[in-house]
Amino acid sequence: MIRFDSVTKRYPDGTDAVRDLTFEVPRGGITVLVGPSGCGKTTTLRMVNRMVEPTSGTITIDGQDIAARPAAELRRSIGYVIQHAGLFPHRTVLANVMTVPRLLGWDTARARTAALEAVERVGLTQEQARRYPSQLSGGQQQRVGVARALASGPELVLMDEPFSAVDPLVRADLQEEVRRLQRDLGITVVLVTHDIDEALTLGDTVAVMRDGGIAQLGTPTELLAAPADDFVERFVGSVVARYERYRDLSQAAEQHAREVRGG
Repeated sequence: MIRFDSVTKRYPDGTDAVRDLTFEVPRGGITVLVGPSGCGKTTTLRMVNRMVEPTSGTITIDGQDIAARPAAELRRSIGYVIQHAGLFPHRTVLANVMTVPRLLGWDTARARTAALEAVERVGLTQEQARRYPSQLSGGQQQRVGVARALASGPELVLMDEPFSAVDPLVRADLQEEVRRLQRDLGITVVLVTHDIDEALTLGDTVAVMRDGGIAQLGTPTELLAAPADDFVERFVGSVVARYERYRDLSQAAEQHAREVRGG
C-alpha cells in the first residue's frame, strides 16, 4: 500500500504542483490518477519513485518511508512505464528488457530467462525479442516497455500516460493487456492519464485531480453515480453523454432495421 501524508511539491518559483496531498493507494489493484493538464498527476506519480522529491510530507510504501531508502535502490524495485516506451534504440528488445535485472545484479542467464518470460507475457515472440525497437510498431514498442517494467518481478508498477501515443485500436488492446497482467500477477499499478474513459475502464480506484489536489477518490461506479462537485460531474459527464448518444444511435439503427425488414 502507498500512503501520501500531507505531501506538497513546491517549485523554486513558488508554484505548488501538489499541495497537502493525503490519500492511500490500495494494494493489488489499478489506481488511476486522472485530470486536466497541470493538475499534478504526473508529479504525484513521480514522487513515488523519487524521480521528483516532495518539498514536505511523507510517502510510505507498506509503512516504510521512501525517503529512508537510496533513490536508485527504490527505483529498481518499482516497475516504470512511460509514454513512447523510452527504449534504448541501440539495444535489442531482449537487452532492453534485461536492463533492470542486470542493474539488480542478476547473472546473464537469470536475467535473460526473466526477460524472455516477460516478453512472452506481454504477447511478443522470441523472434521479436531479437529485433531492435525501430523494427517494431508503436504498440509493440509499448509492450516492450511493459515487459521491461515487469522483468524483475516488482510488486508495484507506475505508468505515466503509457498509451497516449498509440492509435485507439492498439490502445484498447494494451488496456486489456494491462488489466490481464495486473490480475494474473496480483501487482499494484498506479497509472496516470488525462483520458477519463481510460480511467474508468482501467481503474479499480480513480483519483480525479484538480489544482494539485484530489477532487474525488472512488470507484468508477461511485464517480459516475455520485460526483463530489460540479468539476467532477463535468469531467465524468462526457463519458455519460457519449454513452447516451451511442445508445440513442443504436436504438435508431435498430428501429430503422425493423422498418426495412417490415417493408
